[in-house]
Amino acid sequence: MSGEVRNIPAAISALADGPETRARIRLAALAAAAGGISGVLLLAISGWFLTAAAVAGAAGPAVAAGFNYLIPSALIRLLAILRTVGRYGERVLSHRAALLAMADLRAGLFRRLAEQDTRTAPALSGGDASARLIGDIDALENLVVRRPLLAGSIASAIAGAALTLLAGWLAGLALAVLLATLPPVITRLSRRLAAPAAREAADALGALRSRFVELAAARTEIAAYGIVAQAAETLTPDIDRFRAARRTLVATEAKLGAVIALYGGVAVALVLMLADAGAALTALGALAAAGAAEAMAAFAQSNIKDAGAAESMGRLLALENADAPTVQPVVTEGNAALTLGTQLYPQGARVAVCGPSGSGKTMLLEQLAGERWASLPVALGGAALSALPASAIAAGFSLSPQDAPVVIGTVADNLRVARPHVDEAAMWRALELACLDVRVRALPGGLDTRIGEGGVALSGGERKRLSLARAVLAERPWLLLDEPTEGLDARTEAELVQRLSAWLDRTGTGLVIASHRAAPLALANRRIDVQALRESS
Repeated sequence: MSGEVRNIPAAISALADGPETRARIRLAALAAAAGGISGVLLLAISGWFLTAAAVAGAAGPAVAAGFNYLIPSALIRLLAILRTVGRYGERVLSHRAALLAMADLRAGLFRRLAEQDTRTAPALSGGDASARLIGDIDALENLVVRRPLLAGSIASAIAGAALTLLAGWLAGLALAVLLATLPPVITRLSRRLAAPAAREAADALGALRSRFVELAAARTEIAAYGIVAQAAETLTPDIDRFRAARRTLVATEAKLGAVIALYGGVAVALVLMLADAGAALTALGALAAAGAAEAMAAFAQSNIKDAGAAESMGRLLALENADAPTVQPVVTEGNAALTLGTQLYPQGARVAVCGPSGSGKTMLLEQLAGERWASLPVALGGAALSALPASAIAAGFSLSPQDAPVVIGTVADNLRVARPHVDEAAMWRALELACLDVRVRALPGGLDTRIGEGGVALSGGERKRLSLARAVLAERPWLLLDEPTEGLDARTEAELVQRLSAWLDRTGTGLVIASHRAAPLALANRRIDVQALRESS
């Protein structure tokens, strides 16, 4: 999924360049240009005004009395206001464009990842991968924010070079040559020096985030066993690596900054050496050169940041350009027969997967759900599962897994994972089937109560029942249950099994269940040994 991008502007356009974003960026660029040109003019005219006033004062009272200081003073104040308004407008517009563009990009990437085949899609659930994706999007956001500054820098540099011509054409020409050579020089140095340092810093931060996510997931156990200090010490190598990488990156950027500062000094010195106008215009040209060099320094600094974002853009482009899955017809009753090994089970059959712990019962259910490659001989509708796209598999099965993950959000959000537009009545029916309706009605917000991090903490058995309600709402031909009554007391378990059996009879939904408890296994009227199935493959 990685790959370094050379053409950063093209990558930005491909990832975050919708019509509204382009319009906002253009407005921000105009504001940046106005602010930049105003800044250069302010600096140049201030230099001319101070020098001309000094010359007039030295020429005697008569000349000083005839010197018009009102118009230059008013112009200087106007330019100061325009510079402030331009810079403020650029900040507001560019950040708004970036925030809205990133919102669209995040939604698009999530949709793209959700559509991909789980068996082949990039693994982004781990701490390092997900943290790297977050960092890549942040890098793109910074690029979008800085994009209008480039237009402002170029406009300011052109304005500065034009003003320098007033001090002499040789001075203006020398400045133009220096300003034109600065970006390619800095770009080459950035790719050679800054890019490796930025890559190492990004890798170090990804490793640190990954380790932190792992420890955060086990925070309850860490606190319970009193090993907080030992756990924190495991972060030390990653922290040290990140700090070292950041020091190297900062030192590299400082060296490049010194090169840029040297360019600015050389530019002003050349203008002073080559100017052939009077003192006031020479001062104007020198300060205009300083302003132009400062503007191009911002342009060059952007190139330094671009060098560190090249790989981030490559990873995001790889996700954005991933092939969309082939949409398959929804599995219907006529072609939803399930084949396990040599046994054919029509839709509506109830099959218990048997075998000792570690024999592969959960693995079989995950293969049926399309979460991993089907190494066992299984088929749906006569087609081998390994040959079916993810969309066809998803249309055939809904899984309530053993770990029963909960989406951070409301109870309704968790249920809508199965059917985005499901109504509340259907939600309550599914919760009643899962013996969870009484608990949800007692929550402060009912279906709108937040659960997960920062919300109501559900017990293990309650999470299992919420997962079951979600799987039931999916209304797929086959329901896959992995230890569905784990964590339940005997009374609740018996009630849940009774309600589920009645629902299966009423809907004709097929069932494949794995459990070590007798009560849920009583739902099945057929059995298959997973070890025998493995041996037949």
